[in-house]
Amino acid sequence: MNDHEWIAILDFGSQYSQLIARRIREQHVYSELVRFDTPAAELARRKPSGIILSGGPSSVFEAGAPLADPGVLRLGIPVLGICYGMQMTARMLGGTVSKGKSREYGRARIAVADHSSLFAALPSEMDVWMSHGDQVTAMPAGFRTIAGTGTCPNAAMADAERRIYGLQFHPEVVHTPLGTDVLKHFVFDICGCSGDWQMAQFAKDAIESVRQRVGDSHVVCGLSGGVDSSVVAVLLHKAIGKQLHCIFVDNGLLRYDEARQVEETFGEAFGIDLHVARAGDLFLSKLKGVTDPEQKRKVIGATFIEIFAAEARKLGDAQFLAQGTLYPDVIESSSPIGGPSDTIKSHHNVGGLPKDLKFQLIEPVRDLFKDEVRAVGRELHIPDYIIERQPFPGPGLAVRIIGEVTPERVAILQEADLRVQEEISRLPNHRDIWQSFAVLLPVRTVGVMGDCRTYEDVCALRVVQSVDGMTADWFKVPYDTLGAISNRIINEVRGINRVVFDISSKPPSTIEWE
Repeated sequence: MNDHEWIAILDFGSQYSQLIARRIREQHVYSELVRFDTPAAELARRKPSGIILSGGPSSVFEAGAPLADPGVLRLGIPVLGICYGMQMTARMLGGTVSKGKSREYGRARIAVADHSSLFAALPSEMDVWMSHGDQVTAMPAGFRTIAGTGTCPNAAMADAERRIYGLQFHPEVVHTPLGTDVLKHFVFDICGCSGDWQMAQFAKDAIESVRQRVGDSHVVCGLSGGVDSSVVAVLLHKAIGKQLHCIFVDNGLLRYDEARQVEETFGEAFGIDLHVARAGDLFLSKLKGVTDPEQKRKVIGATFIEIFAAEARKLGDAQFLAQGTLYPDVIESSSPIGGPSDTIKSHHNVGGLPKDLKFQLIEPVRDLFKDEVRAVGRELHIPDYIIERQPFPGPGLAVRIIGEVTPERVAILQEADLRVQEEISRLPNHRDIWQSFAVLLPVRTVGVMGDCRTYEDVCALRVVQSVDGMTADWFKVPYDTLGAISNRIINEVRGINRVVFDISSKPPSTIEWE
């Protein structure tokens, strides 16, 4: 990725580190989280246009507090320290950091003293978001204060000659309304970036990279029909054509008609060598009598590996396994401080394969966030109904059927969920929704249809909005839409006579019910 301009973000464990990367990438400049202790020589070799030192939970006064290689500040590359990153920079360069009388957390208003760099063309006063206990009380030699508050006089510092800057507040969060403008000044005015990182170029580079690495070898790819695996499959197909072999395991727990759509789209429309394992009966037989959510996942995971491995062996001498690992997967697999590692979360990918299947991994989108993967998918002309597909749990509808999973209950939920998707898709702002789905409860209630008494299942409706799935709030679905969903499910789906709406947020609840 580093053939182009990029910004290195040394990760000191801030909850906002990933957000810094996103904010930079939104400006069409590639950014990447790296370990906080990455040697200066390594950074010099990779030639970033700028370096950002993230915030973090530590105090510079703690024994063993994480520190950057001091040589980073002598590379001549522009540096921006944020919160802990600013305090560490000041201390390493001879300034003074003091413990605050009280922790400052929340909104604050800074007064800008110098508009020549980070605050160019910005107001003299700005709302910002603070989150710190320590603060810089004496500037290092060569620095001057460029913004402050009543409780934090040195809220921003600058050494224009060495191009080293510090911000006590967090410009990357939405609570700092003009924070993106501050980051733009650093990226473009100070680092000299041009903003030429585009998904079209990423796709071309990724295709060429795969082509060179694979050579004449063959690649196996697990295809689920979701956004990530779909983009990887099409990208690899463009790179190596018939050397790619996709395996689609139909576990019988997919949405209504989804298996057919996957086969038509990838096998027929794209011409990918698609191997379909129709294993719904096997999965459902192994789930018989299982009601514990975690046990469901284990049964489904083990059965998937068993079937996938059997299909992979049929393909002969494939040397590579392609996975749709994303950048958040890489980041979250790392230690709390230390930045990305090479560990892959097995529950996101094909983990636990038998030892006789010795694949080398290919992860062409591991440097991308979800929205960026969607952008690559559009460049590859993948249909919108796949690109805009909502996240779907690996165990499928099994974790949306509370209690035992049976063929009858799967069929009922598929029909109910179809009505949910159809009505939600009619909303003009339906793309603001992270997930919308039906849940089948192990509860039966009395109802009346015509002149007959019914005693049937309850269906719960779950609709949430979220940025990354880590937190979520229930989506305010218009009453007319809720009414349409309820009427259609009760009148058109045999087996359900009551619909309820889930208005809990995450946390404390989760998005899925199991």
